Amino acid sequence: MIVTTAGRTNDHMIQIAKEIAEELGHPFFRRNKKSIGAITKEMHQDILVIGKNRFEWYRLGMEEPIFFHPNTAAFRAKRWKNGEMEPFLQATDLKKGMKFLDCTLGLASDSIMASLATGENGQVVGIEGNKMMAYLVKTGLKNWDSELAEMNEAMKRIEVHNDNHQRILSSLPDDSFDVVYFDPMFHFHLAESNGISPLRNVAIYDELTEKIISDAKRVANHRVVLKDHWQSERFDKFGFIVHRRKTAKFHYGYLIT
Repeated sequence: MIVTTAGRTNDHMIQIAKEIAEELGHPFFRRNKKSIGAITKEMHQDILVIGKNRFEWYRLGMEEPIFFHPNTAAFRAKRWKNGEMEPFLQATDLKKGMKFLDCTLGLASDSIMASLATGENGQVVGIEGNKMMAYLVKTGLKNWDSELAEMNEAMKRIEVHNDNHQRILSSLPDDSFDVVYFDPMFHFHLAESNGISPLRNVAIYDELTEKIISDAKRVANHRVVLKDHWQSERFDKFGFIVHRRKTAKFHYGYLIT
């Protein structure tokens, strides 16, 4: 991978890009107004573009970049604040001050909702197996400016760790979190937004196992929650109680621990 700047840049952003390149251990590439396509042909490497408003990860062979955005969390937060039901929060049963462990962080949409629900005295920890995704989300959560001040603070509170959730779960003490959450990649294809579909190429496809669920139940002192496709066999396989929604293509299931 190489690190470069956006097309229109300045000395300040060049310095930031150089610092990020050094932090990540990748070379800095002076863009000199070259297009991403031209740089890709020249370097044959992934490209991390450091822009003023966001960082974009162009993977070799992919036309669309991957970047952090809150995805559905923004309008979900507004609806929830207006008193509408939030299926994720209904399944997790999160309250102020609780501790939430997201084993499959992705773009952190659900973790943002968890941070809003658990508040200033709660704790939300997200595990992301892909190193660059973890970096994009970690920096994005700290810098994204939404229309809701409460949501901005909630994003900043989320702790992001680049690691394997199997390893983390097996190392955690009993009852160290209230809720442990899984949102694995669906076995069934769903129509996705442009912001989500590129993630399929970098997602970790580790399957849930009896050992993982056993560790999750040991670590969670309230609930283990699974989000999955409505046709998924995982719910029955592990004995989840399922919130079935007639018009939804995915459901939430939970185990009371």
